[in-house]
Amino acid sequence: MLQITSELIQELKKPLGDLYPNFEDALDIIKSSNFLISAGDCTLKNLISHDIYPDVALMDNHIQRNAYNSNINYTNNVLSAVNPAGTITDNLWETIDFAIKQSIKTNERYLIVVDGEEDLAVLPIIQLAPEDTTVLYGQPNEGLVVLNAGDLKDKGEKFINDFKEI
Repeated sequence: MLQITSELIQELKKPLGDLYPNFEDALDIIKSSNFLISAGDCTLKNLISHDIYPDVALMDNHIQRNAYNSNINYTNNVLSAVNPAGTITDNLWETIDFAIKQSIKTNERYLIVVDGEEDLAVLPIIQLAPEDTTVLYGQPNEGLVVLNAGDLKDKGEKFINDFKEI
């Protein structure tokens, strides 16, 4: 299991990609994605409200640490992972890896429901996703972050290496 450090917390508060204060401003980029992964309940809710269904999505039934029961169910391929706050567990990493590989292989969508927090999941997503993957996540009180996984492989690996192994 990897645990975030206090130094890394500050670094990861900055958006890793392009920040869109208005979700609608990113729709053209989102709709043109070859492979789409979203992290976060609010991001997934916004996608579905625009009839966009990501290839892989992660949610934890919380929005900004407040319980949120979205009743989102857009696929029969629902997986679960355990990931306490401030960590990246082997279970989360392996579940993301499985979902991405299966989605590519079968062309089916996968939803990962995280028991704990999915806030740091974007880092394993960047490492595991194909180069041309569009990754979306919410930046609290600021908007939607859109990034290309291939553009951040090296930076993502550096962040992962800066975590403390416990």
